[in-house]
Amino acid sequence: MNEPASRPPAAGIPALAGSRPSVIQLVFREKGALYAAYIPLMSEGGLFVPTTRDYRLGEDIYLLLSLPEDNQRYPVAGKVAWITPANASGGRTQGVGVRFPTDEKTRVLRLRIEELLGTSISSSKPTQTI
Repeated sequence: MNEPASRPPAAGIPALAGSRPSVIQLVFREKGALYAAYIPLMSEGGLFVPTTRDYRLGEDIYLLLSLPEDNQRYPVAGKVAWITPANASGGRTQGVGVRFPTDEKTRVLRLRIEELLGTSISSSKPTQTI
Protein backbone atom coordinates (compact mmCIF):
# COMPACT_ATOMS: atom_id res chain seq x y z
CA MET A 1 0.00 0.00 0.00
CA ASN A 2 1.39 3.39 -0.94
CA GLU A 3 1.43 6.50 1.24
CA PRO A 4 -2.06 8.00 1.00
CA ALA A 5 -2.36 11.35 -0.73
CA SER A 6 -3.53 14.25 1.43
CA ARG A 7 -5.81 16.78 -0.22
CA PRO A 8 -7.89 19.70 0.94
CA PRO A 9 -11.50 18.84 1.78
CA ALA A 10 -13.65 18.04 -1.23
CA ALA A 11 -16.68 20.13 -2.07
CA GLY A 12 -19.58 19.30 0.20
CA ILE A 13 -17.36 18.21 3.10
CA PRO A 14 -17.65 20.77 5.87
CA ALA A 15 -14.46 22.22 7.32
CA LEU A 16 -14.32 23.11 10.99
CA ALA A 17 -13.97 26.76 11.87
CA GLY A 18 -10.30 27.64 11.99
CA SER A 19 -9.09 24.29 10.73
CA ARG A 20 -9.06 22.25 7.58
CA PRO A 21 -9.55 18.54 8.23
CA SER A 22 -7.38 16.53 5.90
CA VAL A 23 -8.76 14.23 3.23
CA ILE A 24 -6.83 11.04 2.62
CA GLN A 25 -7.45 8.65 -0.23
CA LEU A 26 -6.85 5.13 1.02
CA VAL A 27 -6.83 2.39 -1.62
CA PHE A 28 -6.70 -1.26 -0.60
CA ARG A 29 -5.92 -3.47 -3.59
CA GLU A 30 -5.45 -6.67 -1.57
CA LYS A 31 -7.36 -8.23 1.29
CA GLY A 32 -4.10 -8.74 3.20
CA ALA A 33 -3.48 -4.99 3.34
CA LEU A 34 -7.07 -4.40 4.46
CA TYR A 35 -6.68 -7.06 7.17
CA ALA A 36 -3.48 -5.37 8.41
CA ALA A 37 -5.23 -1.98 8.66
CA TYR A 38 -8.74 -2.87 9.92
CA ILE A 39 -9.49 -2.35 13.62
CA PRO A 40 -12.28 -4.73 14.68
CA LEU A 41 -11.74 -3.88 18.36
CA MET A 42 -13.45 -0.53 17.82
CA SER A 43 -17.18 -1.16 18.04
CA GLU A 44 -17.85 1.21 15.13
CA GLY A 45 -14.84 -0.13 13.22
CA GLY A 46 -11.76 1.77 12.20
CA LEU A 47 -8.62 1.71 10.09
CA PHE A 48 -4.93 2.33 10.52
CA VAL A 49 -3.76 5.04 8.11
CA PRO A 50 -0.02 5.23 7.40
CA THR A 51 1.02 8.88 7.35
CA THR A 52 3.91 11.10 8.31
CA ARG A 53 1.62 14.07 9.00
CA ASP A 54 1.24 15.13 12.64
CA TYR A 55 -2.26 14.62 14.06
CA ARG A 56 -3.81 15.13 17.47
CA LEU A 57 -6.10 12.68 19.26
CA GLY A 58 -9.73 13.45 18.44
CA GLU A 59 -8.84 15.39 15.29
CA ASP A 60 -11.26 15.03 12.38
CA ILE A 61 -9.95 13.14 9.39
CA TYR A 62 -11.81 12.35 6.18
CA LEU A 63 -11.07 9.14 4.29
CA LEU A 64 -11.99 8.28 0.72
CA LEU A 65 -11.74 4.53 0.99
CA SER A 66 -11.48 1.99 -1.85
CA LEU A 67 -11.78 -1.71 -1.02
CA PRO A 68 -10.50 -4.75 -2.91
CA GLU A 69 -12.95 -6.21 -5.43
CA ASP A 70 -15.20 -3.15 -5.03
CA ASN A 71 -15.43 -0.22 -7.48
CA GLN A 72 -17.23 2.04 -5.01
CA ARG A 73 -15.38 4.75 -3.04
CA TYR A 74 -16.56 5.17 0.54
CA PRO A 75 -16.33 8.58 2.26
CA VAL A 76 -15.68 8.29 6.01
CA ALA A 77 -15.64 11.21 8.45
CA GLY A 78 -13.61 9.69 11.26
CA LYS A 79 -11.59 10.82 14.25
CA VAL A 80 -8.00 10.10 15.21
CA ALA A 81 -8.19 7.49 18.01
CA TRP A 82 -4.48 6.74 18.42
CA ILE A 83 -1.14 7.79 17.02
CA THR A 84 1.86 5.65 16.13
CA PRO A 85 4.80 8.07 16.12
CA ALA A 86 7.88 7.95 13.89
CA ASN A 87 10.49 5.45 15.15
CA ALA A 88 7.90 3.53 17.20
CA SER A 89 9.12 0.41 18.99
CA GLY A 90 8.91 -2.88 17.16
CA GLY A 91 9.37 -1.19 13.80
CA ARG A 92 5.70 -0.23 13.64
CA THR A 93 4.63 1.99 10.74
CA GLN A 94 4.07 5.67 11.54
CA GLY A 95 0.44 6.67 11.24
CA VAL A 96 -2.91 7.07 12.96
CA GLY A 97 -5.81 4.87 13.97
CA VAL A 98 -9.06 6.35 12.69
CA ARG A 99 -12.32 5.54 14.49
CA PHE A 100 -15.35 5.32 12.22
CA PRO A 101 -18.40 7.44 13.11
CA THR A 102 -21.61 5.89 14.42
CA ASP A 103 -23.94 6.22 11.44
CA GLU A 104 -25.79 3.94 9.05
CA LYS A 105 -23.50 4.49 6.02
CA THR A 106 -20.42 3.60 8.04
CA ARG A 107 -22.16 0.60 9.65
CA VAL A 108 -22.77 -0.73 6.13
CA LEU A 109 -19.10 -0.07 5.27
CA ARG A 110 -17.93 -1.93 8.40
CA LEU A 111 -20.11 -4.91 7.45
CA ARG A 112 -18.69 -4.81 3.89
CA ILE A 113 -15.11 -4.84 5.23
CA GLU A 114 -15.90 -7.72 7.57
CA GLU A 115 -17.59 -9.60 4.71
CA LEU A 116 -14.47 -9.14 2.54
CA LEU A 117 -12.16 -10.29 5.33
CA GLY A 118 -14.35 -13.27 6.21
CA THR A 119 -12.77 -15.67 8.70
CA SER A 120 -9.37 -14.00 8.42
CA ILE A 121 -10.71 -11.25 10.69
CA SER A 122 -10.13 -13.55 13.68
CA SER A 123 -6.64 -14.55 12.52
CA SER A 124 -3.70 -14.26 14.91
CA LYS A 125 -1.51 -12.77 12.15
CA PRO A 126 0.01 -9.48 13.29
CA THR A 127 -1.52 -6.23 12.05
CA GLN A 128 -0.58 -2.55 12.10
CA THR A 129 -3.31 -1.90 14.65
CA ILE A 130 -3.83 -2.17 18.40
